[in-house]
Amino acid sequence: MPETPAQPTGPAQPVTSAEPNVRTLDARSLRGLAHPLRIRLLAALRHDGPATASQLADRLGESSGATSYHLRQLAAHGFVEDAPEHGKGRERWWRAVYDGTAFDETLTLDEDPTVRGAADLFLHEIATIHTQELSTWLGNAHNWPQEWRRGADMSDFTLHLTAEQSHELIHKMHDLINSYRDLPSSQDTKAVRFHTHAFPRESAQ
Repeated sequence: MPETPAQPTGPAQPVTSAEPNVRTLDARSLRGLAHPLRIRLLAALRHDGPATASQLADRLGESSGATSYHLRQLAAHGFVEDAPEHGKGRERWWRAVYDGTAFDETLTLDEDPTVRGAADLFLHEIATIHTQELSTWLGNAHNWPQEWRRGADMSDFTLHLTAEQSHELIHKMHDLINSYRDLPSSQDTKAVRFHTHAFPRESAQ
């Protein structure tokens, strides 16, 4: 995700202090990231901060051997790095290098079938994570105060736009969300997830 690792690339946008530090995927880095556990590990480090392989294994229901291996693979491709200031003794802590990941849709058309396959896996895994997060919220919403239930949203819209207008609207939404990044934290703030999905559909005949 930016925290959920999927954003469309496009024309250069104005950079402000609130802009996240985002890495645009190329063919090599996509192949390094396109594994379900690696995507989940990277998301966990972005959402919840530095952690050890064992902590991430407990959180994700995986073995520490698996999380350790895939963290090293993420490090080899520049997605995560050591966080030595958190370590005690021989503990190895990891942190995300970037706030988010930008996906270039031309990767889905790459001449290399392994790149196209990695792109397909990556996009479907992001869609799966979005679905799981929404389902988790719906299953637990009754445990949250009424003001947070009012502060949540599950809406969909149908607009009649050109491809360029759709692209413009997406970036306006991203800019608006980014404008809230530098707001000061307080005892009332929580991490809030925003998903945006935009795609054309055929009209019924």
